[in-house]
Amino acid sequence: MITPAGPGSKAGNRATAERWQTLLEQAGHKVSVVTAYNGEPCDLFIALHAWRSHEAVRLFRDTWPGKPLVVALTGTDIYRHQYEYPEQTLYSMQAADALIGLHAQVGRDIPEHVRDKLVTLFQSAEQSDGPAGTAVSDSSCFDVCVIGHLRDEKDSLRAALASRLLPSKSRIRVSCAGKPHDAYWENLAKQEMQENPRFRWLGELEKGQIDQLMVESQLLVMSSVMEGGANVVSEACRAGLPVIASDISGNTGLLGEDYAGYYPVGDTQALAELLLRAESDTEFLETLRKQVAQLASLFTPEKERESLEQALSLAVQRSSERSTL
Repeated sequence: MITPAGPGSKAGNRATAERWQTLLEQAGHKVSVVTAYNGEPCDLFIALHAWRSHEAVRLFRDTWPGKPLVVALTGTDIYRHQYEYPEQTLYSMQAADALIGLHAQVGRDIPEHVRDKLVTLFQSAEQSDGPAGTAVSDSSCFDVCVIGHLRDEKDSLRAALASRLLPSKSRIRVSCAGKPHDAYWENLAKQEMQENPRFRWLGELEKGQIDQLMVESQLLVMSSVMEGGANVVSEACRAGLPVIASDISGNTGLLGEDYAGYYPVGDTQALAELLLRAESDTEFLETLRKQVAQLASLFTPEKERESLEQALSLAVQRSSERSTL
């Protein structure tokens, strides 16, 4: 399995690769995770990221034309790179025997001729030790968390900007956890902290600290402008943490079309109104809590392992069919 993110990275691709390695090894497979591929023999090849891994995909397909290939599609593959870099991204999609999509609406957003090899996989999360909102760190605040690397695709400061529009009586505090993509995003986060008393940037946190932040929060905001299916949404659902999310496919494909907590992507005013409603309307917040609790069973390790096995089986089947043509 190849991933662009190296060992020790907290990037989503690395976390996904290591989780899949564990799940597949539990199922009896032997898995090596690499960041570079030089044509080594293997029974099956999994590439995370169609565009970033396209050279490895091409080398594998040229070297081992009869062997099964699985390509996992990221949000940037689906919503950016298939248009910006169509030759490389679409090559990976076409070369694959099976594609993995991380939310239920991926099929709408990829070329029609590759949809028949798509397997939908919901990323899993372990069950939280305690329900969200039960270990409130500061009872004077209504804590809202934003979790993910700070970058354009995540629209990472949208909740902070929305909090500026709240009335003075609001107790909302926005806590953002994540590594900045570059110096520009680091400066933006530091400036927002200086100018916005409702905002704090916590930097990059360890997994245990993220779990604790969720337990201490009453709400999670997923504000992305493009998303392949964020694992933090799975984690929130498993933790019983209500989510307010932008109305993009990557969120509606996880939470469902009828979820009550969407706002128009990039709409700061609409997000501010939803945040205030969640803080002041206990019925609304409880509705969101019940909805995420109902979704939690979608995001178990057992179901994720079943979907991985489904993708592997499809890839083996299709490669076998190719070899007999």
